[in-house]
Amino acid sequence: MIGTLLSGDLPRSRILTAVLVVIFLGLALAPFLFPGVRSVDTAARISIFIVLVASYDLLLGYAGIVSFAHTMFFGIGAYGVALTLQAMGRGWDAVLVGTLAGAGTAAAIALVIGLFSLRVRAIFFAMITLAVASAVGVLVSQLSGLTGGEDGLNIQIPRELTPAFKFGGELWGVKLNGKLLAYYLVFGTSLVLFLLMLRIVNSPFGRTLLAVRENDFRAEAIGYPVVRYRTAATCLSAAIAALAGALYALWLRYVGPETVLSMELMIDILLMVVIGGMGTIWGAVIGATLFVIAQNYLQEVMGWASAATEGVPLLPNLLDPDRWLLWLGLLFVLSVYFFPAGVVGRLRQGK
Repeated sequence: MIGTLLSGDLPRSRILTAVLVVIFLGLALAPFLFPGVRSVDTAARISIFIVLVASYDLLLGYAGIVSFAHTMFFGIGAYGVALTLQAMGRGWDAVLVGTLAGAGTAAAIALVIGLFSLRVRAIFFAMITLAVASAVGVLVSQLSGLTGGEDGLNIQIPRELTPAFKFGGELWGVKLNGKLLAYYLVFGTSLVLFLLMLRIVNSPFGRTLLAVRENDFRAEAIGYPVVRYRTAATCLSAAIAALAGALYALWLRYVGPETVLSMELMIDILLMVVIGGMGTIWGAVIGATLFVIAQNYLQEVMGWASAATEGVPLLPNLLDPDRWLLWLGLLFVLSVYFFPAGVVGRLRQGK
């Protein structure tokens, strides 16, 4: 049953299985295990970024396509929901229309980019996607009357997803309100999208993508239309990224260029893919979880460590919370050095 649900793509490592089970249970029960606004927000972000990172790994790890436009598709999904909610009101029909419109627009743009650009060499395609993403970012910033410009947009989501909506008292100390429903909407949708991507990469289509990644000339020679497969992968990846963006907008109730379109976010996605392990959807779970937790809690840990080593020369300054980005970069370098195939690849090698 579990093997069928996971499309036969089992973790193949006891340690990895245990880690994934802990992450799944932690996310599934986050509002009850870790009550508090910040911890639930962290869990929701992890769920969304697992989908976003997995969709990028479908492009990079499976199809071998280097793209710098993934945040553009993420942003299209987020702005699609935001603009539709503003135009149609805070109803579920607006959420549905905005989500489908965002995913459809992202797939259409990816189709155009793919058909005109995927015939060139990888580095040129990467530069084309970077140029397109930069142009869209500038356009969003300048169309302030529509998109809110640099300030972004605050959006009104359906009342059922807000704390004002209550459907009970408390359960194990957790208020039964719309915020809890919003979290489980994010978690449940992310889980479905993740399982869908597992199905895709373990289908004949996914196996063909791996063959194209390994040797596109040989794949073309034996009859596979390489450009079509790469274009299809680009469109699928873009649509799923847009769906993740829609979830992000609903959760934050805000969209802005720095939140969903920035190059910093693109770099973060790339780091998460590398940390977790390219060419394995499970890597997205590990990479996103480690990275988001480090982003949210590394400063606090460093503050505690700095205070604990107050009498030791140099250490309190080195562990100052303001230097958290330095240590985050160091952790990334160490992870790449000790886990060149990513955490998932290393754990699978060790069984």
